[in-house]
Amino acid sequence: MTLKNPYKQGGIFEGASHLIFQSAKELRENMTAGETILWMYLKNKIGGLKFRRQHPIGVYIADFYCHKAKLIIEIDSSIHDLPGIRQKDEIRQKELEGWGYEVIRFSNEQVLTQIETVLETIEKAIAKKIFTKQQNTSS
Repeated sequence: MTLKNPYKQGGIFEGASHLIFQSAKELRENMTAGETILWMYLKNKIGGLKFRRQHPIGVYIADFYCHKAKLIIEIDSSIHDLPGIRQKDEIRQKELEGWGYEVIRFSNEQVLTQIETVLETIEKAIAKKIFTKQQNTSS
C-alpha cells in the first residue's frame, strides 16, 4: 500500500509550509467564542466524520476542515465585513473551491445565537458531499 503525500495536491495539507503550521497552532490557542462553541460539537464528529480545527491547506488556514468530505467551515467575526477583508475572503474561497473544496461560512453571531441551524447546515453539506462522492464512484 502506498501512502499519498499529505503535502502534495489532494493531500490533507496540500502544499502547507512550516510557517502556516505555526500560525495554525497560534490560532488554535486563541479561538474566538464562536469557534470554541462550534468546536465543542465538531470534535465529537458530525455524521461520523472527523474535523480538524485551524487546519493548514496551502497558504491558507481553514477554521474547521473535514478531509473526507473536503469541507471547510469558516467562522467570520465582524472584521470580515470590511470591504478589503471581504474581498480577500472571496478570492481565498474561489481558490479553495477551484481546488475542489466546499467552503461554508457562518458569522460568529450565527454560531452564538443559532447553533442548531448552523449544525443542520453543516449536516446537509456533509450529506450532499458524501452522496455526490458516492454517485461519482459508482458511475
